[in-house]
Amino acid sequence: MLSVYTRHHPDCKNAGDKTWRRCSCPKWIWGSLNGQFLRQSAKTPRWEEAEELRRQLSEGLLPATRPAATLDLSVNAPVPHRDSSNSERPHKPRVTVEKAVEAYLADATSRGVAPATHTKLTTIFRKQFLSWTQSQGFAYLDEIDLDALLNFRSSWSDAALAKQKKQSRLIGFFWTCVRRRYLQENPALGLGKIKVVQIPTDYFPPDEFERIIDATYRVCDNRGGFIDTDSNRTRLRTMTLLMRWSGLRIRDAITLERHRLHGDSLLLYQAKTGTPVYVPLPPFVVEALENLPAGPKPNLRYFFWSGNGDPKSAVANWQRSYRRLFKLTDIRTADGEIKRCHPHMFRDTFAVEMLLAGVPIDQVSLLLGHASVKITEKSYSPFVKARQVQLQESVRNAWKLGQHTGRGPENSPSASSASDKKRAGLQLIHTRKKTGTG
Repeated sequence: MLSVYTRHHPDCKNAGDKTWRRCSCPKWIWGSLNGQFLRQSAKTPRWEEAEELRRQLSEGLLPATRPAATLDLSVNAPVPHRDSSNSERPHKPRVTVEKAVEAYLADATSRGVAPATHTKLTTIFRKQFLSWTQSQGFAYLDEIDLDALLNFRSSWSDAALAKQKKQSRLIGFFWTCVRRRYLQENPALGLGKIKVVQIPTDYFPPDEFERIIDATYRVCDNRGGFIDTDSNRTRLRTMTLLMRWSGLRIRDAITLERHRLHGDSLLLYQAKTGTPVYVPLPPFVVEALENLPAGPKPNLRYFFWSGNGDPKSAVANWQRSYRRLFKLTDIRTADGEIKRCHPHMFRDTFAVEMLLAGVPIDQVSLLLGHASVKITEKSYSPFVKARQVQLQESVRNAWKLGQHTGRGPENSPSASSASDKKRAGLQLIHTRKKTGTG
């Protein structure tokens, strides 16, 4: 017994009624056919055409394109005989969406992905994708086609960049399913690219950074009375100086271990080649670190962290302090709008100031710990001083062609001088021939 139903788009006003016929949403066929469960797309938005396809399937005039590979487990069911001489592989059972998701997350754990990355994957596939497939009635992985993925993507409410990353992970998930032989092809390859308008990296120019440092002397945040206000101001100011002059991310700065400071040089990380990467710190930053007041729960191993709990909680506490600091600083753009400030901009300030000082971008990339120079170029290419100087020199060189006193190249002083020399040489040869001295 087969029936037709409508799989509505998320924005369809009749999404709650699967029997609604008069809409442009795709029509599907489902039910029992020859003792097997069947669900397949009618590949049409017209109910009448879907009914005709249902009739032909029911009468055996057309083969079903997507029958369920269920097994008859009754007592009297015949046991299929396997011929050892037959080289064909046995039919592989269908894989549920839940099994595919759990296998993918288990593989991510075995590969040792970062905890933050694993959390994102869990959110996307277990909490969002798996929940969405269950709400749409998809039980098996091979039931999901391009139309279904387009509907899933239309349910995202993220910003463009977050959508782009989520779609990339979705494509990677289905590639894993193809490699595991769960699917024959990747249905996510038909998803079009998501356009992202890249906003140039913002940073704190010297005058704005000085205002932030001045505000650290006035900010009021004593962490609930666990530390006196002056000590907290000093710790906040030292953290700010550290991120600005080392390029560390806020999490890396909070969990910075004391043994990584060697004189005036800070060990950033150990390169894959085993070579340590250091960055020199200004004397006033080193002095501030060495004289840093103790925190609420001092730990001799770290500058800023107690070593207890999840560093993510410590990062959240410091971010709240910086929100208070930026609010007190009240930095505004040229049009009077409040500038969007966040702690990562201290790392951006470190990178931008290095590039504006003429430091090669490959060295800046090494200090930032980027896996590739392309990552650095993508974020900071507008601030590469060498490129700006080269552009300016190219424009100035273009001026030299035909721009002297408004004359063209053929009438330029250099061209006139060459012509005079040529005429003088010809006249000298003629004189020597007349006098016999040539």
